[in-house]
Amino acid sequence: MGQTARVSVFTWTAAVSLAAWLWLLLCQGFFWRTDVRLPPRREPAEWPDVCVVVPARDEAAVLPLSLPSLLAQDYPGRAEVFLVDDGSTDGTGELARKLAARHGGLPLTVISPGEPPAGWTGKLWAVRHGIALARARGPEYLLLTDADIAHEQDSLRLLVAAARTGGFDVVSQMARLRVASVWERLVVPAFVYFFAQLYPFRRIGRKGSRTAAAAGGCVLLRADTAERARIPDAIRHAVIDDVALARAVKGTGGHVWLGLADRVDSVRPYPRLHDLWRMVSRSAYAQLRHNPLLLLGTVAGLALVYLVPPAAVLAGAVTGSTPTMLAGAAAWLVMAATYLPMLRYYRQPPWLAPLLPFTAFLYLLMTVDSAVQHYRGRGAAWKGRTYARPDAVTDEG
Repeated sequence: MGQTARVSVFTWTAAVSLAAWLWLLLCQGFFWRTDVRLPPRREPAEWPDVCVVVPARDEAAVLPLSLPSLLAQDYPGRAEVFLVDDGSTDGTGELARKLAARHGGLPLTVISPGEPPAGWTGKLWAVRHGIALARARGPEYLLLTDADIAHEQDSLRLLVAAARTGGFDVVSQMARLRVASVWERLVVPAFVYFFAQLYPFRRIGRKGSRTAAAAGGCVLLRADTAERARIPDAIRHAVIDDVALARAVKGTGGHVWLGLADRVDSVRPYPRLHDLWRMVSRSAYAQLRHNPLLLLGTVAGLALVYLVPPAAVLAGAVTGSTPTMLAGAAAWLVMAATYLPMLRYYRQPPWLAPLLPFTAFLYLLMTVDSAVQHYRGRGAAWKGRTYARPDAVTDEG
């Protein structure tokens, strides 16, 4: 009797997991599709002025791979680059000047605003100074891009054309992250997959939808929209600044678009699991608004959706329960199938798809670790700067 009850619990749990996957497959904005790219666009008769703002803190290692691509933009209108050196100790600002002198291209201005005051994160304090300097030039658009992002030569041109054609206040692209090391192959495509699951790109671009998100590495923003939404002042201590920016814009009635990039890449390496762990854990609990109940729900949800399917296959094989094994296998199959498009986008082999439960387990541990660090009162550290308030760390690229 006890054995039958255990089999029944396994079977029903596996069936609930399968039902969850069928709902995600059909009802979560088709998050698993990777065809949301820059929308249809036509070149404007007159190209508007654009100012590019690049916050940078200790970026000397990646700047030679990224900054020349910005300076080399083939843009028909007037464009200018402002690199804001956020208290770097590795000569980031001086290196930027040398790269500009060597490569030429768009005009570059380097400024150093000093340490941020209380209530501001370093990145957004730098962005504030960059936007203030840009406003003096009176641009129609601001391109906010991180120091580790490399742009193809026509990137700015395509972004502006898409924004003008679609009437978007924000056009943001999720830069293609580096995938070279073993851990990057396991973790990075899943990072974007989970992000799209939380914020389905199709819903973000739909007028009237409450879903709002952007990707901080590449955000083209109308200057008057930034002023109306009080960006970045209104989000000065936001944990995940790109999502907060999109919410602020939508809150004022703005139209936001987010999709995957074809010609915008991150050059920042994450060779070790520790590097990726730090990237995720420093803001994971903040994503849950530092709420213990949301943490428990997230852990339970991750376990039900990602860990139950392989566990059910194993339990069904051990107990001889065919229904348990079949329900678990079906859920695992749907999971792997929804992951395949993201693996193709990242040019990774399909055999990584069945390993998604292992990667999800790592993300579960990273989320729990983020909460542990929060309750230990350690705050969060990034590039030598420690934030006293755990809720004041931002996603600094």
